[in-house]
Amino acid sequence: MDIEEYSDIVMDHFMCPRNMGVINNSNGEGTNGDPDCGDYLTIYIKVENNIIDDISFLVFGCPASVATSSMTTELSKKKTLEEALKITEDHIINALGGLPENKKHCSNLGVSALRNAIEDYYKRKV
Repeated sequence: MDIEEYSDIVMDHFMCPRNMGVINNSNGEGTNGDPDCGDYLTIYIKVENNIIDDISFLVFGCPASVATSSMTTELSKKKTLEEALKITEDHIINALGGLPENKKHCSNLGVSALRNAIEDYYKRKV
């Protein structure tokens, strides 16, 4: 995989990821790992009044995994839980200006971890 195959947006999110880190007072946490490439992602959310008020992530993986994780948080922040649940792999790929075919599976990492974090929030709320 040559670095030249990534869009400028992917490179920007890889080199300067948004919302990276842990939210210590999160009220939802979701993980996902992709056995095909060994990547692993944890997303933390802080929900207030049904809105993702804050979101962060920690990821172990390739440049595409870092970029898709970063973009997932950007697309989710300040959205209602229902809006965030509608985010798809295609939304992430399109927002990044595309991904090489062999890296498109990385977008699933963010979507699944986000959905797992929202599910965790609902479980904690009960």
